[in-house]
Amino acid sequence: MIQSALHAEILPKPHVAIIMDGSGRWALAHGLPRSEGHRAGVEAVRRVIAGALELGVGTLTLHSFSSGNWQRPPEEVARLFGIFEDFLFEEPSLWIERGIRATVFGRRDRLPASLLETIEYAENATSGCQRLHLRLAIDYSARQAILRAAEQLAAADSNVETPEARFERLLAEAGGETVPEVDLLIRTGGEQRLSDFMLWESAYAELYFTSVLWPDFTAEDLADALKEFHARDRRFGALATAV
Repeated sequence: MIQSALHAEILPKPHVAIIMDGSGRWALAHGLPRSEGHRAGVEAVRRVIAGALELGVGTLTLHSFSSGNWQRPPEEVARLFGIFEDFLFEEPSLWIERGIRATVFGRRDRLPASLLETIEYAENATSGCQRLHLRLAIDYSARQAILRAAEQLAAADSNVETPEARFERLLAEAGGETVPEVDLLIRTGGEQRLSDFMLWESAYAELYFTSVLWPDFTAEDLADALKEFHARDRRFGALATAV
């Protein structure tokens, strides 16, 4: 049980997005290969998923592999994809028990065939689950998704929707599917930037930065971030609520 002033029953169903940063530095600090940091990061993912369920999170989006990460050494990219494949193959039976629906968004045309098959397996196996929507961004770039949606909007001929509504629908098609806007965006590892992650959907997100390296991030750390989130006054451009 997470020891927190927040109880799952009083939480709304926020959309929490996390930039999982610091796995490589964690490995170097422990005298290990970078790949071991990524494997340790998988355990953090498991802890945070369990914490998200207990804390009443509705959507959990994890930045797993950005389009910019292709610049890393090919052997590291291959190991990452192997880790993704193992994770997505091993977890669905547990996710089904817990009511977790898993989806992956980002480009799929550059991913290995075996990883694509495993993604489809995980998505199909958990498609009926409704307690938590777990979203993994793999080969994802917010700028590229926005550009593709803008190009489709410019070429469209429709008076049925407002431009913004149509753009958001096209953006969802580029990024996977329509989901609630991000309420809380967490970045671990001490860096304080968005790194081309869900730029449109995070327009009014509360930002939370922590120096904790991702493999050390726990469900309690997630609870602390949510506690601060709920203490903030979200005005969305309006005046503060009178008290």
